[in-house]
Amino acid sequence: MPVWRYMELCLTHPEHGYYVSRDPLGREGDFTTSPEISQMFGELLGLWSASVWRSMGSPSELRLVELGPGRGTMMADALRAMRVVPPLYETLSVHLVEINPLLRERQRATLSNASNIAWHDSIDDVPQGPAIILANEYFDVLPIHQAVKGKTGWHERVIKLAVNDELMFGQSAEPIPRFEVLLPPTVRAAPVGAVFEWRPDGEIMKIASRVREQDGAALIIDYGHPESEAGDTLQAITRHSFADPLEAPGWADVTAHVDFQALGHAATDVGARIHGPVTQGEFLRRLGIETRAATLMAKASPEIAEDIVGALQRLTAGGRGGMGSMFKVLGVSAPHLTPLPGLSDEEPAAP
Repeated sequence: MPVWRYMELCLTHPEHGYYVSRDPLGREGDFTTSPEISQMFGELLGLWSASVWRSMGSPSELRLVELGPGRGTMMADALRAMRVVPPLYETLSVHLVEINPLLRERQRATLSNASNIAWHDSIDDVPQGPAIILANEYFDVLPIHQAVKGKTGWHERVIKLAVNDELMFGQSAEPIPRFEVLLPPTVRAAPVGAVFEWRPDGEIMKIASRVREQDGAALIIDYGHPESEAGDTLQAITRHSFADPLEAPGWADVTAHVDFQALGHAATDVGARIHGPVTQGEFLRRLGIETRAATLMAKASPEIAEDIVGALQRLTAGGRGGMGSMFKVLGVSAPHLTPLPGLSDEEPAAP
């Protein structure tokens, strides 16, 4: 089967899919996301949303949407920060796009003090109206297509059975017709054997069309590359370690890096404006994470202060163990919204 279908089944099969059958987060799970590392992450996104709402003209109704909200931690922290702007907080309705029943229950518990909140299976189900959409580590789990460059063209990469009945990679016998003309110029020159991967544009185009037509903005935070390039980034993570993506279907998180250039092109193709991408470290520093960390440390015990320093480093630093360089941030907005906080050298700070 094609790689995209294998990834889709591993993650969203109605009975055995990884993302419909378990809580994958935290120390006891398989990975940890930025909101679980520190409250500062969600708080800054809440203040970012407040600043964008003001740039929108402070509409009397706002849908605050999160795609793949995990345990609800980021939304809880964002809402707490947004309480400092009562006119905004009173206009909010919260919409969580989540397919995992177990995580929905965790979100209900985490957000038990929030009102006017609803859950949806798809962004298509979110009510119409001005919206701010947050997507942290959402696009990396959307299924990818892969193609392998051969001597006579690019062949779709597939998963097949080896002679011992184990899974292995292969490729279709015939090349994909006229595939090379669709490739970015930098990828066309790739050597034989190179792998190119891409995601369909449907999800980003839904988001971009929504904010263009009904006003608002989206913030996409994920690990990936700023420009389209060749390379095989399909990976699996279990118990906080990398694993063979073919080894245990449905039992590991299977992801691939996000092509931010492709996201940007798809968004502008439907008339939205893009902002960035910038690295997560730069984005958070521009929003004032260092000041927020200092404020928290001033009221904390030495042990907690040390944890805050560690969280700050992990969220903003590059290199091994740091998320600041690998993760990128892209803004997508209605055309009249420019700039967006954290995504331009010229923008005002979040309130």
